[in-house]
Amino acid sequence: MYRTRILIRLILLQLVMALPASASESTAPNKSDAIFVIRQNDLRRDVGFLSDEICEGRSSTQTGAVKAAMWLELRYSSLGLVPFNGHYGWGFTAEGHVCHNVVGMIPTDRDYDDGKYVVIGAHFDNLGILDGQLYPGADSNASGVAAMLGVADMFRHIRSSGQPLTKNIIFVAFDAKQLSLAGSQAFFDSIEHGLLKDPFSQKTIGRDDISLMVNLDILGGTSSPVHTGRPDYMIMLGGDEVQTQLLRITNYRQEVSLDLGYDYYGSEGFTNMFLNRVSDQKAFLEHGIKSVMFTSGITMDTNRVTDTPDRIDISVLKRRVCLICH
Repeated sequence: MYRTRILIRLILLQLVMALPASASESTAPNKSDAIFVIRQNDLRRDVGFLSDEICEGRSSTQTGAVKAAMWLELRYSSLGLVPFNGHYGWGFTAEGHVCHNVVGMIPTDRDYDDGKYVVIGAHFDNLGILDGQLYPGADSNASGVAAMLGVADMFRHIRSSGQPLTKNIIFVAFDAKQLSLAGSQAFFDSIEHGLLKDPFSQKTIGRDDISLMVNLDILGGTSSPVHTGRPDYMIMLGGDEVQTQLLRITNYRQEVSLDLGYDYYGSEGFTNMFLNRVSDQKAFLEHGIKSVMFTSGITMDTNRVTDTPDRIDISVLKRRVCLICH
C-alpha cells in the first residue's frame, strides 16, 4: 500500500510536469533553435521534487533514494529515453544496501553512427535524514540531475527536428555517490562485464566505445564565483586544450556569456581531488576514458540543511545547461 501511494503521487506529479509551458518559456524546436527548448519551470520542478520531503534527502541507506529513482524512471520515460534490456533501473549493492542507477539512451542517427557513445551522468543521492533533520540536497546534487534531464530534453528536440546526432548519448543518474562512489563504479563494472548492450543493435558496449564521460555535480549555486562580482559562472575540470577552447568559443558564439573557470579556484590540489578522487568521473578516468566535470563549486550550504531550492539560481542554471549541451 505504501509503494502504491508513492507511485500515485509520482504519477500525479508527472502529469503536472507534462503541462505545456508558456510561450515565453520555450522556443519551437527546429534546426536552429532546438537547443533553447529548455524551460526554467522544468528545471525548477526537477530540483524542487528531488529536494522535497517526499524524497527524504535521497539517502541510499534510507527509502528516499528509492523514491527518487522511481521518479527518475518516470522522467526518463517522459523524455523518450530508450532503456537498456527493457528497463531503466539497474540494481546493485553498496555497503549492504540495495541501490539503483537509472540508465537510458538517446540514439544517434544510424546514417551518422560511428559506433561511439557519450555518457552524461549526475548522482541523485544525498545525505538523507540525520538526527531528525532533512538534508534536501538541492544544489548537491538535484541541480546536476535537473541539468542532465535538461540536456536530454534538448538533445531529444534536436534529434526530432532532423538535425543528426553523431554519437549515442547515455544518461545515467548515479545512486550511492555518498557510499564511496559506488553507483558510478557499478555502472562502469557493468560495461567491463559486458552487460551493457545497445538496445537497437544488441552490440556489447565496451570501454573503448565510450568516447567521453561528462559528469554534472553541483550546478545551481552562484555564491562561489570564479571572479568577484560574476555570479553567472561555471567551472569545467578535466578538459584538454581542445575542449577548453571549444567551450570558450561556444560560450561566446551562442551568447551564453558565462564566466568560465578551468580549475578549482586556482588550486592544483583541490582540482586533482575533485577530478580524480571524489566525484563520479573517477572510475572512467582510472580506465583511460576521457572525462570532464562541470560544477559551480561547493558553497556554505553544501551538505547542510540549508541546501534548499531557494538557494538555486534557476536562470543561471539554465544558461549552464545550454552551454553544456552545445
